[in-house]
Amino acid sequence: MQVWAVANQKGGVGKTTTVVTLAGLLAQQGARVLVIDLDPHGSLTAYFGQDPDNLKRSVHDLFQVNPIPVQQLLLATEEAGITLLPASSRMAALERQSVGLAGLGLVVNKAIQSLQDRFDYVLLDSPPVLGVTMVNALAACELLLMPVQTEFLAIKGLMRMSNTLALLLRTRKKPLQALVVPTMYDRRTKSSVQSLRIIRGEFGERVANSVIPIDTQFRNASSAGQVPSRYNHLARGVQAYDLLLAQLLRKRQQMPQWELPDDS
Repeated sequence: MQVWAVANQKGGVGKTTTVVTLAGLLAQQGARVLVIDLDPHGSLTAYFGQDPDNLKRSVHDLFQVNPIPVQQLLLATEEAGITLLPASSRMAALERQSVGLAGLGLVVNKAIQSLQDRFDYVLLDSPPVLGVTMVNALAACELLLMPVQTEFLAIKGLMRMSNTLALLLRTRKKPLQALVVPTMYDRRTKSSVQSLRIIRGEFGERVANSVIPIDTQFRNASSAGQVPSRYNHLARGVQAYDLLLAQLLRKRQQMPQWELPDDS
């Protein structure tokens, strides 16, 4: 089982789209995929037709003093091969509730390990805030994907995320592979072209080969309640994610590990 997290400390950069599209492509290849929503806003949960405001059970129940077994929290989706561990709006209070409690950084990792024989891939959708759930995502994954919108303000969020990784790697006991995924690219605009150049100049080989373009088909797929690859496999955005997935599956061993900066 492979565990991939999708994270960035800025919202609106395409994290949920990345999770949904990659999950759909993996499932179409016959993989058993679990998607986990760690964001209190519940965008991933809503995408698969669940209401995060009214769910009685969610990933939030893993963080309680007497947690519910993760097997009882899983929900089937209408997409063959994809199972959902949903979020609920109650997770917004998790930071306050967790004050003084120890061991909460590995809650999701422990839950995932109990599902080893059930899934081939686990994709984690994390919130754009460094807190308990993002720490859980970064602690549980072996591969981190960091979507970054190709515009200047989003690059600042990526820099913050890079600093967060430096802090995490000081305590993490296993290596971490990480890849920056440029998203919402519009080659017609000077800002988008320049931003992509900056991202590649700053992060070099840590940037994905595939650049995800702006594509209204993502929004249309969401409205239809379908993963983008089923809604329109020929959409240019889906094709870009297909190339990204090919890189992840064929060249994982060649990807550089994220390392501490030289002044650490």
